[in-house]
Amino acid sequence: MPTGKIFIIGIGPGASEYLTKKAIDTVKTSDYTVGSTRAIELFDNIQNKISFNVKNLLDKLKEGVQLACDGNTVSILSTGDPGFSGVLNTVLKISKEKGLPKKDIEVIPGISSLQLAAAKCHIQWDNANIMTFHGRENIEDILPVINNGKATIALPSRKVKDMAQFLLDNGIDENRRVVVCERLSYTDENIVEATLKDIAQSEFTYMCIMIIY
Repeated sequence: MPTGKIFIIGIGPGASEYLTKKAIDTVKTSDYTVGSTRAIELFDNIQNKISFNVKNLLDKLKEGVQLACDGNTVSILSTGDPGFSGVLNTVLKISKEKGLPKKDIEVIPGISSLQLAAAKCHIQWDNANIMTFHGRENIEDILPVINNGKATIALPSRKVKDMAQFLLDNGIDENRRVVVCERLSYTDENIVEATLKDIAQSEFTYMCIMIIY
C-alpha cells in the first residue's frame, strides 16, 4: 500500500511573523495538520486539525504518523525548530515502528527561541554554550561549561528561578549577570537583565530562555 508524506515543521518562537513561507505553504496543502492549539492557531486554511496537549502528545503524534502510513499528507508542527527540543526524534521513532520510510519524512526548519534570544542580546550564538534541559532532570550538565568564558544560552527544565537557585547552590557567583528572555516574539515579550541572585528570587512564565554571562 502506498504511503503518504510527513512534514515536520518548525513554527518559530510563537508569533506568526516568524513563520516561514515554506511552513505556511506546506500546511495549506496538507490533508492533516497535527500540533498544539497555540501552534495550529498560527495558520489559516488548515484542512483537518488534530490538536494535542502535554498529556496526549504521544497519542496524537502516533495518529498523525498512521494517517501518513494510510496515504495522507500530514504536517506535524513543532515549536521553534524541530531538531532542538522539538518533536523530530519522537516522530522518527514512531515512523520507524510503523514502517514509514525516512524518504517520506521531510523536516522544515524553523527559528528557535534560542536564536531569537541571541539576536535580542547581540550574541553570535556559534560562540555560545547552547543547552536545553526540557524534559531532562540532569541539569548538572550545565556546570562543566558555565565558566568556560562563553555565554550560556539555556532552555530551563523547570522554573527559571529553580535553575538560578541550582547555580547558586553549586557555587556560581550570586552577582553573575543573567538575562531572561520571556515570551519572545509575543506582544508581552519581556527581557530582564539582573544578577543571578535577583533572578532566583523572581517569577517568570515557563516560556523563557536564560542567558548566563
